[in-house]
Amino acid sequence: MADETKKKAPVKKPTALKRDIQNEKRRLRNRSYRSSVLTAIRGFESALTKKEEPEAVKAKLSEVYSLMDKGVKRGIFKANKAARTKSRMNARFAAI
Repeated sequence: MADETKKKAPVKKPTALKRDIQNEKRRLRNRSYRSSVLTAIRGFESALTKKEEPEAVKAKLSEVYSLMDKGVKRGIFKANKAARTKSRMNARFAAI
């Protein structure tokens, strides 16, 4: 009866293998996030080329700002890359 309640201990993995598994998970998560940011940027640029309402374009711009800031906070983007991207997009928006 005592054997029935006893659970097996999890199999111990080498530390390097565990780090590889963790890094792969993070890489896929970061890649997915970067993809969503690029999609938002493309949406902003297409709104500029279609000459949509300035309010709609501004909403898309603020969405990209938000995603870039969250990416910096999570360590997916460097701060200067986010600042540079936001600055360029704001310049394009100001031109209309």
